[in-house]
Amino acid sequence: MPDPPPSDALNARPITTLWKLGWEGATVACVIYRNHAGLQLRLESPTGTIMNEPFEMQPRMFARSHALRDSLKRRGWQDVPA
Repeated sequence: MPDPPPSDALNARPITTLWKLGWEGATVACVIYRNHAGLQLRLESPTGTIMNEPFEMQPRMFARSHALRDSLKRRGWQDVPA
């Protein structure tokens, strides 16, 4: 059973979905959220958050999210509509 989300995660609002991938019926999405502390990048599945880290609107942060996407695509994940 996954851990409950931190209290600040409950107040976070999604800003945009950068990408969404699927593989054998599973899906993951890379979503930017805003909360009282600023922006967060989250890798999410329908059942929970896989990864959560602070996010800044900087080219290196977008490059990091695209590198993660590319890595998953090399392993067989495919783009799905967001």
